[in-house]
Amino acid sequence: MPAFLFNIITMLTINLIREKKDFIIERLKIKNFNSAEILNKIISLDASRREIQTKTDLMQAEMNRISKEIGALMKDGKKKEAEEAKEKTYKLKDDIKILSEKIALIDIELKNEIVKLPNLPHESVAPGHGADDNVKVKEGGKMPVLPESALPHWDLIKKYDIIDFDLGIKLTGAGFPVYKGKGAKLERSLINFFLDEGAKAGYLEIMPPIMVNEDSGFGTGQLPDKEGQMYHADIDNFYLIPTAEVPVTNIYRDVILNAEDLPVKNMAYTPCFRREAGSWGAHVRGLNRLHQFDKVEIVRIAHPDHSYDSLEEMVSHVEGLISKLGLPYRILRLCGGDMSFTSALTYDFEVWSGAQKRWLEVSSTSNFESFQSNRLKCRFKEKGEKQTRLAHTLNGSALALPRIVAAILENNQSEAGIKIPDVLVPYTGFDMIN
Repeated sequence: MPAFLFNIITMLTINLIREKKDFIIERLKIKNFNSAEILNKIISLDASRREIQTKTDLMQAEMNRISKEIGALMKDGKKKEAEEAKEKTYKLKDDIKILSEKIALIDIELKNEIVKLPNLPHESVAPGHGADDNVKVKEGGKMPVLPESALPHWDLIKKYDIIDFDLGIKLTGAGFPVYKGKGAKLERSLINFFLDEGAKAGYLEIMPPIMVNEDSGFGTGQLPDKEGQMYHADIDNFYLIPTAEVPVTNIYRDVILNAEDLPVKNMAYTPCFRREAGSWGAHVRGLNRLHQFDKVEIVRIAHPDHSYDSLEEMVSHVEGLISKLGLPYRILRLCGGDMSFTSALTYDFEVWSGAQKRWLEVSSTSNFESFQSNRLKCRFKEKGEKQTRLAHTLNGSALALPRIVAAILENNQSEAGIKIPDVLVPYTGFDMIN
């Protein structure tokens, strides 16, 4: 954890823990997280730290008092008394150093315990253990009617020679597909379509690096929670991004914004990299789960009073994209057991995969409230006020491409070929893959 971030985290989080321990325990139970032991340890460490700090402050005050007396004693010719007073200050200085070292060790322990705590879930989050307990809030679009002979997308891409998984294995490994011909054009068309729609909605396009440092990974909560899922360049200690959320949100690390400039709305297209360790089985076949994939991400920095309005606007934006592509979809509010470490409230979007006959997640749209901004020191100031406040951060996939491509291929297949959604034809330049 970057040292410069520690003070703001301890000031805010420890006060909350000390004052509302039981509340935190109950809220984190919604995420199936037992926090009592960690909280008790934090409170105990904090009590020890404050006790030592009090002793240190008293010693420092005593040393300052004696230091002032030394000058007076020397002026009065009381050299012996002045030397004795100096000896006292030397002893106090050594004692203060010892206590300061103890505080530094406690700070490290506090840091290590605090970062184990996930974000508190919003009051609307239902308890649950996994995907089966998520709450469906909306369903839309027309379900495709396909013949029994309909092919899954991994057969369609071979039939039309538009994506090559075997070549990806040759070049890199499993989960790194090669798009070619009309497959490459479809992928690029979707990226441009999503970016153009984001620009219409007021999002500023960013082209960020696709590798980030440790501070950035910590700022958005990927570290120390998800290092096992991220590709790591050991020599430089850089991480390949799992999502554009990481570099884009970190633009506002250690930044003070003006309240009148909120919400800040950014978007970015990037390739994304995820190890997906432990993933296997039929549900990850083809485009269903990849190690490298393309995604357009939307990010907001919002005023705390309006962040849930921002979340609803983002959900509407994602819904509009899926509707324009003509895909059947449903929106789920995630239960506590299916939420991320960092999220306070998350909506997932799923599209129907006609040949697989299953729902595929294509977007997660979340409000992190002040969890990330606390780590980032991302603050804002009201006009005419000196005091700063933590902003709220939000992000969402708008959209992740692989499963969108899978659904388009499967749902739009016919004997004549695969029909391209009307909104994409101006981008692709063709209306059929055949």
